[in-house]
Amino acid sequence: MTATVQCQDILGPLDEVARKHAPDALYIAGDEKLLHGTSRVSIVGSRKASEVGLKRAARLTRELVKARVVIVSGLAKGIDHTAHTTAIEAGGRTIAVIGTPLDRAYPKEHAELQAQIARDHLLVSQFPVGAATGAWSFPVRNRTMALLSHATVIVEASEDSGSLHQGWEAIRLGRPLFFMVSLLESPDLAWPRKLMEYGAQPLSSVEELLAEIPAADFTPAGLDAF
Repeated sequence: MTATVQCQDILGPLDEVARKHAPDALYIAGDEKLLHGTSRVSIVGSRKASEVGLKRAARLTRELVKARVVIVSGLAKGIDHTAHTTAIEAGGRTIAVIGTPLDRAYPKEHAELQAQIARDHLLVSQFPVGAATGAWSFPVRNRTMALLSHATVIVEASEDSGSLHQGWEAIRLGRPLFFMVSLLESPDLAWPRKLMEYGAQPLSSVEELLAEIPAADFTPAGLDAF
């Protein structure tokens, strides 16, 4: 089932910054209830993630699912794919915010996962069917993902990673932004400390994250086993 919704209908009254950056409409397929009364965290990171990064993303996802948090990501390769699939395998719920219209999948090899999320979870796009999209649409998608999430976690990212777009958007919107504390140990990365200057926090335990997001008003179907 598909529908068109307005951001304020999902998030309630928006402040001036959020109104300025919110899309005119969202096109959704799946369980709209995942956008109402739930705790939602974006897990994002490199498309070419290391094995260590993928394992960290999976572990964080499982811990958040146990805490009844809905996992949000962008259906890209790497960290995004791991976040979605781990949430599903762990019996949780997930939201995919994509940079194409609902009827197109990118990358194409994620078409089956996209269809599963649209059927059993929630698929979100700000681009109507038939709209032209390109490389520019994915940073725009990251802004919307930050808007729909109560917090964002960057698991692994290079200096030019698209995930940093979402980091800056989360900061702009006043949403909590975290990154894995291990990233501070990399001498090749300047962005973690740069983002810390603007309020980003290194994450060493899921409890630190849960303390920064609202508790869910209800438990989404599929999570009542925990």
